[in-house]
Amino acid sequence: MSRDAPSPSVAVIDGSTFRVGIVAACYNETLVNALLARVTERLCAAGVAEGAIHTVRVPGSHEVPWAAAELAREPGTTVVIALGVLIGGDTNHHEMVGQSVSHALQQVALAHRVPVINGVVVTDTLAQARARCTGRINRGAEFANAALTMAALKTTFKR
Repeated sequence: MSRDAPSPSVAVIDGSTFRVGIVAACYNETLVNALLARVTERLCAAGVAEGAIHTVRVPGSHEVPWAAAELAREPGTTVVIALGVLIGGDTNHHEMVGQSVSHALQQVALAHRVPVINGVVVTDTLAQARARCTGRINRGAEFANAALTMAALKTTFKR
């Protein structure tokens, strides 16, 4: 991920009419919980009602796309945010899972015509993951901003 995030043009987006689905992995729970808190904080700051945020938990990042699809199928869902943290180890398993999840989330978005924000953080080290989830790089707010932008865009299209 680049450190050059897009300018947050979402400051003027009113999220009060949006219904947001969030699926969050339990693996690397402390880091995912931090992402979830930052996402929720930003959504609520934009006017999304707490009752309009449906959060579900799944065991790990590989299970995220299935739950994202279920949330996308719920009537009235404006956008789905998928959260997880994959950290490298002795093999490149984290990269393979990250690619698989990314492709599956894109398929969910296209199949259900609901924007899906890929908030699965893939890093080589725990320090990198901490920086993005609990530190100075606020990926949670970035994922929420992307969701707000896509939800606003979705409302401009007629079905």
